[in-house]
Amino acid sequence: MATNQEFLKQRIQSDMKASMKSGDKPRLGVIRLMMAAIKQQEVDERITLNDAQIIAVLDKMVKQRRESVSQYQPAGREDLASAEEAEISVIKEYLPEALTDGEIARMIETAVASVGAESIRDMGKVMAGLKPHMQGRADMAEVSARVKSRLSSNG
Repeated sequence: MATNQEFLKQRIQSDMKASMKSGDKPRLGVIRLMMAAIKQQEVDERITLNDAQIIAVLDKMVKQRRESVSQYQPAGREDLASAEEAEISVIKEYLPEALTDGEIARMIETAVASVGAESIRDMGKVMAGLKPHMQGRADMAEVSARVKSRLSSNG
């Protein structure tokens, strides 16, 4: 039985085996990329990643793919954009459930209040408080823009 810390990695590995057996090559390719990114991080830091750290790795992978999509679409490369979107959908299966707009707004308000943020200068403190709770559950670039907007309206 895997410990709670290794649950996500075990799930990815068993899904990789299932994809091999079923012959689902596109899914298998994405899962292999995920495992390679996790292993790379473990080798670089000489640690075994826990679920929170794996979520951070997967969240970074989603962010990279979103950036690629935003570059491919204006260039008229819908084929490449749709391939990236397909990878995003597979990776997202391993991330926690996404936060709703309302949940994000409430969390931002709570973080602003808890650090006593009054202006844009306090943005780093607010983001530092939000990141551990939102990593993998929200687009942090979007959250950052919302926090900036919220703090700009203050002063």
